[in-house]
Amino acid sequence: MRKVILFIAMSLDGYIADCQGGVGWLQGQNQQEEGEDTYSAFIQRVDTVVMGWNTYDQIVTELSPDQWVYDQQTSYVITHRSLPSTGKIIFTSKSPCLLVKELKQKEGKNIWICGGAKVAEQLMDEDLIDRYEISVIPVILGSGIPLFGGVRKEIPLALVDVQQDNGIVNMIYTRR
Repeated sequence: MRKVILFIAMSLDGYIADCQGGVGWLQGQNQQEEGEDTYSAFIQRVDTVVMGWNTYDQIVTELSPDQWVYDQQTSYVITHRSLPSTGKIIFTSKSPCLLVKELKQKEGKNIWICGGAKVAEQLMDEDLIDRYEISVIPVILGSGIPLFGGVRKEIPLALVDVQQDNGIVNMIYTRR
């Protein structure tokens, strides 16, 4: 069965974005040093991307306005806006939990929970995330959008792997 994976980066103090929603701090401790590319290996195992509106909007307006970065995957954008879907980008008002339950029943590769925190929190509350791949960036933001700020229950995890490169610690956990 397909796995639901939260693959995300956060600051050392647990934020996925600064107070303005910015992610310009997502880099290792030595900006000139090329780090290990965990993303390229990860994305090969994924054919479905799930994200909220804010993540989608940030991608198309700031991070990659000229080209959709997930053109090899089918992307689901959870929003209350009524927008026309394309072949590869599907806008839906379904709850993240209902959407993920439906997607897990279909054939395919893994499902990536790309962002944001509210989408991830709802899935965590329903035990729908199978694997957590979290990169801790060597920066303390002090405030911003917390990754786990709204999680309402304890989620026991098992550490599967830890890697470190350029000050970034990549941790992989599965549910126990």
